[in-house]
Amino acid sequence: MSLDTFFSTLQLGLVYSVLALGLFVSFRILNTPDLTVDGSFVTGMAISAVLALAGHPLLGLAAAFVGGILAGEITGLLHIRLKIQPILAGILTMTGLYSVNLRIMSGKPNLSLYKKTTLFSLFEGKFPQATTGILFLIVVVLVILLTVFLKTQLGLSLRATGDNEEMVRASSINTDSMKILGLALANGLVALSGGLLAQQQQFADNNGGLGMLVLGLASIIIGETLFGRGGLVHHLTSICAGTIVYRFVLTFALSLGLAASDLKLFSSALVVLALAVPQVQGKMKTRRKRHA
Repeated sequence: MSLDTFFSTLQLGLVYSVLALGLFVSFRILNTPDLTVDGSFVTGMAISAVLALAGHPLLGLAAAFVGGILAGEITGLLHIRLKIQPILAGILTMTGLYSVNLRIMSGKPNLSLYKKTTLFSLFEGKFPQATTGILFLIVVVLVILLTVFLKTQLGLSLRATGDNEEMVRASSINTDSMKILGLALANGLVALSGGLLAQQQQFADNNGGLGMLVLGLASIIIGETLFGRGGLVHHLTSICAGTIVYRFVLTFALSLGLAASDLKLFSSALVVLALAVPQVQGKMKTRRKRHA
């Protein structure tokens, strides 16, 4: 593996770590399978690219986060107010976002940011591996902010809603608002990841969100399997590390001759394997105790 390939893979791992942090909120905290992410990821890409083309890359990232929040709120309202199942609510929002994203991109299926000002081009040449350093700093800051938030009273209420909704409701906490908040935060982070990817790769594609849910889940499960959960900081760090490991596994698989068209199948198999490992380990421990 060349040095350029190493840093390119590391950068993608850091970008998708933000996506994995978003899915952690919906998948692990709320225990909600949210399919909105495939659409909100592209929403972030589209908003970030359009504003970067207008000369406002930093504003583009902030707006991408807000756009993702709005997408998550729509899914939450469909689920909470209209009593639509969360999976179906996510599918409906994701489907609608396809047209919305095209509108944002002025009807174009993709946008190029080649030779345009981005967050990373602002620091290009000012210090070695500027893009990698910026992405690493962003991930660290997000992990810290998410940790601090989840330890506040509001964050604890959000976590409790996912753990035991009935108990939280009995404590006079509005669980519906907590669910909407969680979905909004999750999709905000997902969209931010999309915005970062658009500026890092200097390209935005309306079909760029396909498979993001599987990618995020694979990152979470691989991180938890390899590095454990532990406390909150440890758990979030494990997820980010799992995302980076996942990207390197994909790069290694491609270097061995795996066709790019087979990556989705390979990713799905990897998720199944990561899910199966803890189950097999648990059964082996049970058998050892019986024979002891």
